[in-house]
Amino acid sequence: MPGTTPTGTRAPVVDHGPRTGNKVALTFDADMTDGMLANLRAGRVKSYANLRILDLLERDEVPATFFLTGKWVQRYPDVTRRIADNPRFELANHTYGHAAFTGDCYDLPSQPVNELRGDVAKTFEVIKPYGGRQTRYFRFPGLCHDAATLDALAPLGVTVVDGDVVSGDPFATAWKPLVRAVLDHVRPGSVVIMHVTEANAAMTDEALPHILAGLRERGLVPAPLSEVLVGA
Repeated sequence: MPGTTPTGTRAPVVDHGPRTGNKVALTFDADMTDGMLANLRAGRVKSYANLRILDLLERDEVPATFFLTGKWVQRYPDVTRRIADNPRFELANHTYGHAAFTGDCYDLPSQPVNELRGDVAKTFEVIKPYGGRQTRYFRFPGLCHDAATLDALAPLGVTVVDGDVVSGDPFATAWKPLVRAVLDHVRPGSVVIMHVTEANAAMTDEALPHILAGLRERGLVPAPLSEVLVGA
């Protein structure tokens, strides 16, 4: 399975693949906290699943990798199934409830590091029944990790994926800065970080067509994360 590493050793961290060729990875985080679930129940937000992103990726046959939280999967089983059923999409792990396992990680809810292994293992079990192109890739919420958290993941045999191109789409109010953030920094082998959480990243679907056009102009081709990281 892509991303599998020997158990018992500190989880490796990768930011990008080899700087050769023309492939780049588009990755989309699917966050879900208890606070976000409360917003949905109270009707304060409509959705944390941006189906317009899926529509565009499917229409243009663009590969992508989705880092899923367990609570998002449980809230959106039909959308998860749609992702899993697409042979161009990969599924990866983004914790169960988008908690931080280090101190001072933005304003994320926090959990003790000794709960990290169980949290990540539980999320893999939540994702597993959906099938599709499953991986052992894992991304920390907020990209916040340290030596203790990487050691805690050692029994799970995962690869931690950060990324070298941050779109800045959470809570963005305009789409053009997202396009510039991606296209000004993307290179062969890049791992681009975006979000599929509609209410918290409302501009991503508007920016995406322009990002894809800019990649084409640069001769860069989106590919599954597993293909981009070969040799990393």
